[in-house]
Amino acid sequence: MMPELGKYAAAVLSAYGVSLGILALLIFGILRRNTRALAELEAAESQRDG
Repeated sequence: MMPELGKYAAAVLSAYGVSLGILALLIFGILRRNTRALAELEAAESQRDG
């Protein structure tokens, strides 16, 4: 299933790990910002409506 990486196994696997970590941080940041923006939008709309 996984190719034999030989002496490069540690470098390749750590690169995969770092890439997945960065991707997870980006997704978490996007979801957090989306939640904050929705809350601000609700507040602005409720102030506008009265």
